[in-house]
Amino acid sequence: MTPERPGPVPSPAASPVPSATYRLQLQPDFRFEAAAAAVPYLASLGVSHLHLSPVLEAVPGSRHGYDVVDHARVRAELGGEEGLRALARTAREHGLGLVVDIVPNHMAMSPRHNRALWEVLREGPESPYARWFDIDWRAGGGQVLLPVLGAPVGEVLDDLRADGDVLRYHEHAFPLRDGTADLPLPQLLDAQWYRPVWWRLARTELNYRRFFSISELIGLRVEDPEVFEATHATVLRLLREGVVDGLRVDHPDGLADPGAYLARLHEATGGRWTVVEKILADGERLPAAWPVAGTTGYDALRHVDGLFTDPAGYGELLGRYRAFAAPQPDRGGDWAATVRRAAYRVLTHELATELDRLTRLAHRLCAASPQPAPRDRAPWALGTALRELLVRLEVYRPYTAAGAGEVVTGEAAAEARLAFTVPEEAGAVDVVRDLVLGRYGDGPDHEEFRARFAQTASALRAKSVEDTAFYRYVPLLSATEVGGNPGGPALDPEVFHAYCARVQRDWPATGTVVSTHDTKRSADVRAALAVLTECPARWADVLTEVTRAGEGAPDPQLAWAAWQTVFGLGPADGGRVRDALLKHVREAGLHTGWTERVASYEEAVEAFVAAGPCGAPGERVAELRKAVEPHVRANVLGTALVHLTMPGVPDLYQGTEHEYLALVDPDNRRPVDFPTAHPATGSDGESREHADGTGSAGGAGGAGKTVVTRAALALRARRPGAFGGAATYEPVRAEGPAAEHCVAFARSGDVVTAVTRLSLRLAREGGWRGTTLPLPPGRWADTLAPGREFTGHARVEELFADTPVALLERVGDQ
Repeated sequence: MTPERPGPVPSPAASPVPSATYRLQLQPDFRFEAAAAAVPYLASLGVSHLHLSPVLEAVPGSRHGYDVVDHARVRAELGGEEGLRALARTAREHGLGLVVDIVPNHMAMSPRHNRALWEVLREGPESPYARWFDIDWRAGGGQVLLPVLGAPVGEVLDDLRADGDVLRYHEHAFPLRDGTADLPLPQLLDAQWYRPVWWRLARTELNYRRFFSISELIGLRVEDPEVFEATHATVLRLLREGVVDGLRVDHPDGLADPGAYLARLHEATGGRWTVVEKILADGERLPAAWPVAGTTGYDALRHVDGLFTDPAGYGELLGRYRAFAAPQPDRGGDWAATVRRAAYRVLTHELATELDRLTRLAHRLCAASPQPAPRDRAPWALGTALRELLVRLEVYRPYTAAGAGEVVTGEAAAEARLAFTVPEEAGAVDVVRDLVLGRYGDGPDHEEFRARFAQTASALRAKSVEDTAFYRYVPLLSATEVGGNPGGPALDPEVFHAYCARVQRDWPATGTVVSTHDTKRSADVRAALAVLTECPARWADVLTEVTRAGEGAPDPQLAWAAWQTVFGLGPADGGRVRDALLKHVREAGLHTGWTERVASYEEAVEAFVAAGPCGAPGERVAELRKAVEPHVRANVLGTALVHLTMPGVPDLYQGTEHEYLALVDPDNRRPVDFPTAHPATGSDGESREHADGTGSAGGAGGAGKTVVTRAALALRARRPGAFGGAATYEPVRAEGPAAEHCVAFARSGDVVTAVTRLSLRLAREGGWRGTTLPLPPGRWADTLAPGREFTGHARVEELFADTPVALLERVGDQ
């Protein structure tokens, strides 16, 4: 049934290209009406669009919405389409548009909620919905393997029962194939188009593509035009009808052909503003041919964080970490070795089924090749070659033949050959490499192989780096962020300027972020942690003290990570720290894991948190945090201002206009309380941002984080030409003995951003000592301190007299 559509949505007052977006995490506890109630406040901040998490029907109770079950309906638990339309109308009345997150790569593997999947399980490969899902029917004996049983089927047979035309197993329900309901249970199971199996078989036997290694999410085939139309019809209708204005595309790396998908989407939307959640490794570039505005902004996050990390201090911190924790090189002591070891583990355990599928396909192609070179290759040799090449990829995904060639030839291929003890079999590496490069043909099977190689590479990179190595290599937790490079987290200001100039030239409407629903620590937590690179010896001394005085940690690597967590979070809540650390040790997989939990180790972690990080020894860490609070504040404000004024479209995560201290999900997805009154009434703002400037950024005096955020967003709205596609970006370089501690840039000659960098080291070196900032010609008003103006060579000490950042606007004639 088509839902009632109460009245048209007014045409958007906002620009088709946002000036700034504000991300809201919708969930049953925060529905469309709650978002609508927050609109007046959010509009007052100065953003142009609300950015909504997925809005289509998801598994009941889902707190994120990425487990879509029905693309034709707006999620009822959020208020349905009527609620979304009401939110859009309220937003329009306040000059805001809507951007929504869409999920083209996968759906929930939940048959009782996912009717398309239900039909496939009931009717098999002849179902009209079979083309929707990426299932290898040739594997698994023609049945879809469902890893839902708590033990081998023989041990849980009594828990399986036929109930009419449904097979039930505890909370699970599956359709029965017509004519099979009266069969004895063993024969009934054999007669289905699916086979319920022990959940552990997901590692090696699964025959459908997943999202990474999450068996509860099944891959979609949106490369099929019919599937694209069916899964995008509702979103495209909402775009045409003016309910939605732009899109965020989740995980394009998982698709068979991201470029073709995005081209089809671009045509279908009429070129609406669209950004993609494309993670770029250090030095990796977004494919220039993609018809999108850019990424969702993790590349920007890496560059902003790197700006506030001390390169020399990080080197010393790394040495102190190795001395304290004594990690083995490949288990957290060396970044490259840790990534390599993690990749081997993930590929041979969590992604073993994906590697097996690639191996079968490669063997089939080699056996049928009209060329002699690929023939007579043993499956084990092809599997080994695939494994060795995949673990050596240093990008998230090779997109084109040329791009693939860059990452599977040269040193990578030479290293991969060394894995073979029989020299003749080492030739399998070259065969696999040439298959990836398309040198043995371009038929459907060859295209499938190249696509699956790329999809597997993407899943491997994400799981081995973000979900394993980041939890093993912990000298600086702020560096272990999506898209980050913990092996070299600090960036020279000139590298930052070059990045910004390139973004302004090539992707001026790209998204930028510093906190998201997926960041492992919020920007404010990371800003605090970055200060440790300016005082590594002091940090190591404190850890020596608290280690002596407190409950012993299960292992020194965990202790180092735990104390950094407490330092970054500030006044620590024991429950939040405990939950974050339990996730940490399970992801690391060194002493316990998600599927093989070691109760004794996890109990030791909980005891350590109770007695150590959040007990009396934690007071010593709190003292250090308090002592360096002005420098934490400098990083917090600098991060916020740079993010809001650098090239691109800044996305603010919910609540981050104030102090926002959050750990890994689900900690960072908690609902936010928004003011219901307009701040102009005086009932909002004073409680969050005191009139004297203390509060959200920490430290007394000067502007706090909320003031900085409001000023920057107001300036973007007031001077759109200074920040849009035709804007310019020019570094403004300070002069004098402390020049490296002032990072500044001008936008289109109308706005100047200046921030303090590495303020703790600056203080140790004697302060600004006459350093000046040569401003562009004209008079410049300080938007953070009305009444102050500057011209010519501004003394930096005066510029930052009250606040460690400055946002200047040109006034009068040049």
